[in-house]
Amino acid sequence: MLSGLLLLACLSIPAQKPPNLLWISSEDNGPHLGCYGDPDADTPELDALAAKGMLYRKVWSNAPICAPARTTLISGVYATSSGAHPMRSRVRAPAEFRFFPQLLREAGYYCSNRSKEDYSLHKPGRVWDDSSGKAHWRNRPAGAPFFAVFNFTLTHESQIRRRPHEFQHQPEEVHLPAYYPDLPEVRQDWAQYHDQITAMDRKVGQVLRQLEEDRLSDSTIIFYFADHGAGLPRNKRWAGNSGLHVPLIVSFPPAYRHLAPKEYQPGGQSDRLVAFIDFAPTVLSLAGLRSPSYYQGVAFAGPQTGSPRDTLHGFTGRIDERLEMVRSVRDSRYVYLRNYFPHRPHGQHVAYMFQTPTTRAWRKWFQDGGQGGYPFWTAKVAEELYDLQSDPFEIHNLADSPQHQDILLRLRQANRKHILETRDLGFLPEPERFRRAGDRSLYALAQDRKAFPLDRLLKVAEEASLPHPKAETETGLDLSRQLQDSDPAIRYWAAMACLIQGPSWWRDAGPALKALGPDPIPEVAIAAYQALLAGGESLPPEWWQRWIEFADPDRHSLWVNLHAWNGLDAVAKVPAEVRPKLQALKDHPEELPSVFKNYLPRLREHFFTDSESESESESD
Repeated sequence: MLSGLLLLACLSIPAQKPPNLLWISSEDNGPHLGCYGDPDADTPELDALAAKGMLYRKVWSNAPICAPARTTLISGVYATSSGAHPMRSRVRAPAEFRFFPQLLREAGYYCSNRSKEDYSLHKPGRVWDDSSGKAHWRNRPAGAPFFAVFNFTLTHESQIRRRPHEFQHQPEEVHLPAYYPDLPEVRQDWAQYHDQITAMDRKVGQVLRQLEEDRLSDSTIIFYFADHGAGLPRNKRWAGNSGLHVPLIVSFPPAYRHLAPKEYQPGGQSDRLVAFIDFAPTVLSLAGLRSPSYYQGVAFAGPQTGSPRDTLHGFTGRIDERLEMVRSVRDSRYVYLRNYFPHRPHGQHVAYMFQTPTTRAWRKWFQDGGQGGYPFWTAKVAEELYDLQSDPFEIHNLADSPQHQDILLRLRQANRKHILETRDLGFLPEPERFRRAGDRSLYALAQDRKAFPLDRLLKVAEEASLPHPKAETETGLDLSRQLQDSDPAIRYWAAMACLIQGPSWWRDAGPALKALGPDPIPEVAIAAYQALLAGGESLPPEWWQRWIEFADPDRHSLWVNLHAWNGLDAVAKVPAEVRPKLQALKDHPEELPSVFKNYLPRLREHFFTDSESESESESD
């Protein structure tokens, strides 16, 4: 009898409506807020939100640049697994993919986005009810729960360098990160960065007041976060903590406190490791939905909350026009960077980054003999390890410290495990990904262990990029054999090993390296050409002609062109007779999405300007 009365009582209680979900995001800013302890911050709105919500101290955006980070965020899949990790790529999503707002819409949510998308994956159908400058929860059908995004660009790197500017934070008073030299340009940019954060904070307050005006504060779970680190060098585009560490504040109204994490307390802080890959499953969990099986994150709130992570993982691939490949791992204290292209500096000449005064001033300071800080402008080392507790600015590399070898090994192994588990496509050169995929999505290619033998590729890539003081025959590489491997990606990494390690290391394999000159795969041949030139060898005219053809948009894809021009820009000297032939090439293919059209012109401009400057210096 009693159990029947309880059942009737339960049936008489109306089901609670699903919560509204509000995301407020900002661009290109790390946790430089008052609530995070920044001494220069003036952020009363976000500080007040943190006082009534909870602040997360250890959050990574997975990628230190917008499109790959946002792609990971919206898709629930690491961009390295979908092949969307280069900045930008616009690759096709597999048929089974559903971005999480699509799943919310199917469950009855009104989903609005104001207004940036910038995904590197093509959208798998309609994602938003409204994605525009006018998108707002106020446009939803009466009574519908909403998921609303408001994104603010005031902190974007393009806004940090706008001049003239009336400073609110005085440049001479701001606290500079330890990796920067103390230069007037750096102080001005850092002060203006904080000015823009203050302006962004006011915009956040406006949205929160609209929520109160509409009497929705009691039914809305609020997230605030940024898309990656500050829009300044050694932050944005850098896969260390300063490039990946972002603020995250989450506020639960009392009616939905049962959905909050166990450690949630108003005004509290959490040391749980969280990354963008976890946001999609978390939002679905809060809405009472299960994540698709292929989602790779872990919910950190709601009924589907998973176990806390031990590590977070970051990545960079191609950055605009420049080829790059870094993977990173952090635990609760240490951050580890694995540089697979250690012959290139972190501070490659990305044209957009060089529009920022800090970049140009720092680079000139270094060229003029400046010492100290972080070695941003020299060739990398293969591994970097930093203690974020004692060295929050990541200056002192502990990779060679005897006392830290156990930590280095543990994070190195965590990186390798993550790469294999997530089927990281970065170990195929970008043109080769599309060749192998054919009509399939890149994500489908990644799951094909025969077409994508990641175990083999990873082994060669690891050996290629680690320092080897001994001859190659004493390492894990059989270089002569791998330079002749039937898999072009193995040949590519073997040729890269020759370029990275230097001629004294590959001399015995010289005939096999020279045999790659006519290789049918352009990026394999280009890597071999670079290695041979770096070793003091000369290239026959027919190989230079092939290189010119690889750089020609009428003959090869943009992805091959980028390999060709990056290679040309890196060699010490290009023969005089080759230069006019390169000059005669088009800037880009006729049919090309607008986001890609400036990549080749930027490389060409740097190549010819830099070469001309060197020629003038030699003649002087």
